[in-house]
Amino acid sequence: MSLHGNLLGPEPTLLPADPTVDDALAEGTDPTAVAAAHPASSAAWATLAERALDAGEPVTAYAFARTGYHRGLDALRRNGWKGFGSVPWAHQPNQGFLRAVAALSRAASAIGEADEATRCLDLLTDSDPQAPAALGLGTGSD
Repeated sequence: MSLHGNLLGPEPTLLPADPTVDDALAEGTDPTAVAAAHPASSAAWATLAERALDAGEPVTAYAFARTGYHRGLDALRRNGWKGFGSVPWAHQPNQGFLRAVAALSRAASAIGEADEATRCLDLLTDSDPQAPAALGLGTGSD
């Protein structure tokens, strides 16, 4: 490393795996029970938010997604993220956070919070330019 640090920006942030949560969700355990047992898990909150969106409950989805977003920010910071830099979608443990951000964007849009929806889409794009498409969201440029 040079005297000036990494001129290309920070290294990508890679969250640690949480196989207990991943296994429970993959096995079909009720995500409410998973979130209650593992409240720091963005994946559990994202699953609840996505389920609420699918049920036409955008306010509930917004609350679940915002919780997953904030819990994800906490995890990212604990793992060296400084508020900017890559959070790759391809790294599976990052996907819970990125899914929560996408659900927050969708829920914000559904309740008329256009600025919040845009901020979330921008965060997804800044985290990984591939994330919005992977999550079924446009980039705002299409």
